[in-house]
Amino acid sequence: MKHAFTSRSIDMVKGPLLKNTFIFAIPLMLSNLLQITFNSADTIVVGKFGGQAALAAVGATGSLVNLLVSLFNGISTGSNIVIARQIGGGEDDKIRKTVHTSFFLALAGGVLLTILGLFISKPLLKLMGTPDDIIDLSALYLKIYFSGSIPLCLYDFGSSILRAKGDTSRPMAYLTVSGILNILLNLFFVIVLKMTVSGVAIATVASECVSAFLIVRAMTRENGSDRLYLDQIRPYGTYVKQILRIGIPAGFQGMMWAISNVAVQSAINSFGSIAIAGNSAAANVESFTYIGMFAFSQAIMTFTSQCAGAKEYKRIRHMLGVFSLMTVAWSLAACGLEYLVGRPLLSLYTNDSRVIDAGMIRMKWVMLPLFLNALLDIPGMSMRGMRYSTTPTLIMFLGIVGVRLLYIYTFWQSHQRLDILYMCFPLSWAVTVIIMFLFWILYYRRFLRSILAPEA
Repeated sequence: MKHAFTSRSIDMVKGPLLKNTFIFAIPLMLSNLLQITFNSADTIVVGKFGGQAALAAVGATGSLVNLLVSLFNGISTGSNIVIARQIGGGEDDKIRKTVHTSFFLALAGGVLLTILGLFISKPLLKLMGTPDDIIDLSALYLKIYFSGSIPLCLYDFGSSILRAKGDTSRPMAYLTVSGILNILLNLFFVIVLKMTVSGVAIATVASECVSAFLIVRAMTRENGSDRLYLDQIRPYGTYVKQILRIGIPAGFQGMMWAISNVAVQSAINSFGSIAIAGNSAAANVESFTYIGMFAFSQAIMTFTSQCAGAKEYKRIRHMLGVFSLMTVAWSLAACGLEYLVGRPLLSLYTNDSRVIDAGMIRMKWVMLPLFLNALLDIPGMSMRGMRYSTTPTLIMFLGIVGVRLLYIYTFWQSHQRLDILYMCFPLSWAVTVIIMFLFWILYYRRFLRSILAPEA
């Protein structure tokens, strides 16, 4: 039975690949641009009007936020893959049940994330060696931030469902509304009310509530089998298993990535608040490169899932080459431009020349080779689209976490320099890229054999 979807859907199975890639990716890139711009506004406002300590306090929380949020982001990825494959196969009843299961998981995940954030934020900050002069501010930021976990999860799951059918425009629109509100609230709380760290956190939570409301309202007004009925939100066991089988490995991958960054952040903390603030500002500038990287990795995952459901197998191989070239070209161009104007960009975040100098060290050793990071996501997301989700996680564990931890606790210990610390990033990316592409070849062949083999 052919599923009924709106004109916002994209034909990922038969349509022209490049054209549909850009139709899918450009709104997603703009969404990411908006998200990062709004996050940058948080950092700029708190850095300019709250001072170096406030900037360092917010910056010290980034790796912990990613660590705790990554699992639930991964589960929303599982929803995207399962629903995209069902769309490719035209399975309306399965789509309906998976949508309602997804929102149940979003609510449950939001509650759990709130509890974790409120009770373990400060102990984790202490384990990371967060300096005493900023630890209380960092803990306050995290507790307020995680109080908004339910709307955060609702938006992530809702946008993943819309992306599964190719609709990236509406999540962008909703993010625009909530982001503008975030900036206005930042300015009011920080400049007018002098709330600094707590003001930035409250503004973030308020804007997340707005984006969650908008996306839930949109889902309840859909005309197809992806329509959300609030009184039908419940877990369907079969689809819980399917989502978690893909989503948990994806989430653990993000968590392991975050764990390695927690180790790096702990090492950065040993250099004091100047280095922490410089790292925070540079990482914020660097995040703009992820606009294209995230869009292309989401595109190949969703396109691969639909093609697998529609039995268009040769298109999957063709997409790997196309998306690899696009993401490398994007990252090289974006990183090169950002590095050339690095000092002026960093000066937007701080007036302290020492913080800018520390930020430029990160930009040199992390930003310039970032194309390696861009490249490794493409085969990993393609494997997930083929429903091989555990293997990319294991590869990331060995190549990212393993290499970084080994590097930090052996080679770096004997040097104790900030530039040498940052070298763990390109080294781990290079190792992981090689392994990931080798395993993609192996699993693509296995995927074809499993599909083309005669049924028993």
